Amino acid sequence: MAKIIGYCGLTCTACDAYKATQNNDDKLRQSVAEKWTKEYNHPFKADQINCDGCTGSGKLVGYCSVCPIRKCGVEKDVKNCGWCNDYPCSGLDELFKARPDAKKTLDAIKQKSKF
Repeated sequence: MAKIIGYCGLTCTACDAYKATQNNDDKLRQSVAEKWTKEYNHPFKADQINCDGCTGSGKLVGYCSVCPIRKCGVEKDVKNCGWCNDYPCSGLDELFKARPDAKKTLDAIKQKSKF
């Protein structure tokens, strides 16, 4: 499976919601729904756990469907934020506080995109 990096720098293909969808794994969907219900204090149902990665035009799950970072990336028609001329921007600040791994990924992409 090819690695999919979301607009924000998170790895879609490492996400259990993505894995459950691609493998049509209902047991994993149920597990993700239970985990996310506890983590995000929102009642997820297993049938809501369907995602094809945020950079595609397929199914999105939860917050990804309304994510402002994703919306911006789509509007700017970039592969992800690392390819954006405005990277880094303040729209990523909160995410980077919570997920410094996403910043590291996008920084590496930005460095490669300069060549």
